[in-house]
This record gives sequence, C-alpha cells and structure tokens, in this order.
Amino acid sequence: MSTVLFELPYCPPAAFFAQLLTADRLLLERHEHYHKQTYRNRCLVLTAQGVQPLTVPVIDGNRSEKVNIDALEIDYRQNWVHRHWRTLQTAYGSSSFFEYYADYFHDIYVSKPDRLFDLNLALLRLILRCLRLPLPVDFTTEWHARYSAGEVLDRRDWLTPKQLPDSASGAGLRRPYRQCFGAGFVPGLSVLDLLFAAGPAAGQYLAPAPLPAANLLP
Repeated sequence: MSTVLFELPYCPPAAFFAQLLTADRLLLERHEHYHKQTYRNRCLVLTAQGVQPLTVPVIDGNRSEKVNIDALEIDYRQNWVHRHWRTLQTAYGSSSFFEYYADYFHDIYVSKPDRLFDLNLALLRLILRCLRLPLPVDFTTEWHARYSAGEVLDRRDWLTPKQLPDSASGAGLRRPYRQCFGAGFVPGLSVLDLLFAAGPAAGQYLAPAPLPAANLLP
C-alpha cells in the first residue's frame, strides 16, 4: 500500500490531489505545530483583479506557531466567512459549475467549525467526493520528523503559496482548462478554480503523479 503524507491545507491546489492519484491512502499530519503563511489557512483564487489569497484568521496569531494544529481555533471576530464567500461568488458565479456545488460549500462555511483543522477536513472530504477520489483518509498518531524508507511519501510543506516545487510546476494538471479571467492560464490556484470550471469532469484534468523512490525519506 502506498501512503502519501500531507499537512491538512485549506482548499489546496490541484497538485495536492494529483499526488493522490497514485496513492492508496492519504495520511494527514495531526501532531505538528501550526505554520504561518502556508496553505494551512489560505488558498489562491483567480478574480478579475488577478490572483487573490483567501486567508482564514486564527486566534492568537502571534502565538499560533506554538499551538498544535488540531487545537488551533478560528477567529470569527473577523467577518472572514462573508468575505471569502463573497469573493468566491464574484470570482466564480459565472463559471459553469459554481451553482452546482455552491450549497455544499456554503453549508460548511456557515456551520462555523471552531477549529481550523475541522474546517479544512470538512472541505477536503467534500472536494474528494466532488473529484470522485474515494481515498481512505487517516491521521498521524504522533509526531515524526522523518519516516523510514518505503513507509510513506512525505509531502509535508511540499506545496507553498510562494512557490510550487519543480515536479508540481504544471499545477498537477493533465492539460489547462478554461478559466474565468485572463488570456493565459494561471497555475497553482486552489482546486476550486478547476472544480467550478469543469464540474464532475474535474478529476479527468488531474495528471497522475508518480511516487518516486528518490523522494522517500531514509
């Protein structure tokens, strides 16, 4: 059984899901400390003004990097739910499949989970269903900085908002799709961009991602 290990991101890029195509199991890191300025609490969407980050605010942001990821609380004192949903509506309201999925995503947002981990997990499970990726999802039971060779493919912090790794430079896509804005294709966006554009066929755009032995930690 091939297992890929990721941190739990917020509406991650297509490259995240492309990596899962050749895995038998997704293992999510539950025993790390929170890392700022990562996909753990942000995603990138395409608007008429260009690429825009959507960030979920967390409580005690200055101390958040000392908090275990599954205990980190979302800061609802900021009206981020309205801002995120309004941005998604404005950016993707005219796309072919936004209305097809909108209610499912909206229900998760308005349920207001207390913790970032719970919000991200609910969104991830929904996206996996939308992409028709019936992959078992498990969680780490303790922290390991490294894993034995052949045990797991460690993709923690493989994807960052600032830079895609070379092997994900194609955005994890088999081919570009038609986006709502711009003349050229913009890679590295949240998978929501693909999902709202391609609907049930979105999974067919994901490129198979091999699990090279060279990337297995010793």
